Amino acid sequence: MKMNSRYVLTLKVAALICIVLISSGCRPSPTSFYYRMASLPDDGDTTFYEPPSSDSLLSNPSGQEVRNVILCIGDGMGFEHVALARHFSVGDVHKLHMERLPIQGAVTTRSASNAVTDSAAAATAMATGIKTNNGMISMAPDETPYSTILELLQTKGWRTGLVATSAISHATPAGFASHVDSRDKQKEIARQLLDNRVDVMLGGGQKYWSDDLLAEARIGGYQMIENRDQMLALNPAPVIGLFADDGMDTVAPEPMLPEMADVAIKLLNSPGKEWFSPTPKFFLMIEGSQIDWAAHANETDRTIRQTLLFEMAVRQAVDFARADKKTLVIVTADHETGGLKLEPTDDGGLKAKWTSGNHTGARVPLYAYGPGSEKFAGTMDNTDIPKRIADLMGIETFPITRALVQSANVRE
Repeated sequence: MKMNSRYVLTLKVAALICIVLISSGCRPSPTSFYYRMASLPDDGDTTFYEPPSSDSLLSNPSGQEVRNVILCIGDGMGFEHVALARHFSVGDVHKLHMERLPIQGAVTTRSASNAVTDSAAAATAMATGIKTNNGMISMAPDETPYSTILELLQTKGWRTGLVATSAISHATPAGFASHVDSRDKQKEIARQLLDNRVDVMLGGGQKYWSDDLLAEARIGGYQMIENRDQMLALNPAPVIGLFADDGMDTVAPEPMLPEMADVAIKLLNSPGKEWFSPTPKFFLMIEGSQIDWAAHANETDRTIRQTLLFEMAVRQAVDFARADKKTLVIVTADHETGGLKLEPTDDGGLKAKWTSGNHTGARVPLYAYGPGSEKFAGTMDNTDIPKRIADLMGIETFPITRALVQSANVRE
């Protein structure tokens, strides 16, 4: 990885800041540090990254039931993307935060229509437990809508959240709370996200929300925000944060993904009568959307940065779970992008070799922590992820069509 003069200068400034803070006995809050050090364009700067203090695997809490589920999805993140980020941040003999999770496995990802999935079909699999065709969102190939794990947990009184650096109506977040025959119908997806009353939505995609839809959201009890300062000043209540016209830039003045994850977790875990569900138990999906975009472009430095931003969001989830002891954290990917291979260099290091500009059929990693995490060990299909969550939550019928859930609700 080449380091230009601007990058080297940033490293030196970051090191000086750390020395001054340590010598003064101070430590910056994680969110402010992420924000301050991510103020340069996305040219590969990773000085925001804070590595683990230990390489040992975390110990799972014992004897606890699952109260919250945080599903972290690195879009396009294969095994080699994780290895690449590790090599250039902490070195090959150390571990990333996600690699310290005690349960680890691998996930197969094909869709109903192709050996190589897209994000829409993969999100459908991870949300509903069924396979569908590429491009379809939480519908079977015959266009029968299936209920998502997020929607089913809502019926049990859970709060819900979606966080992404893409548009919040993009394929992965859409898969958890909408049902359309084409991922391109983002205005319709935005309509359904609102109708499904997802408590917390943070991401991009302003252009897909009409003025009438935003006005309806406000009337329906949502706080509406569009910048970082507003996000950090939120009250404990449902919120829609749209920080960019489409996908986010992932640099200041926007909020960083770890900050968005931190805010979403704290909001969903807070008491308050303004919530759609009064009990603070929640399902939250956090997507590192732009690992995929960087890998499509075969941009190594940018891929590292986006992976590490996602890794810092994972750390926020795991830190909360370690303190809470009743939160299941699952970290995985929808598919691999770029056919990334790591090859040796003459000086004993590694370099990235991209073999594709598209998605591949490679298996992707899975890491898990918390009560019930042992169910996610080993090799599984992406449809197994929500099935195992449903089993932990006592949901007896899954996968299940939307029509069956709606008729059951009417009978009740």
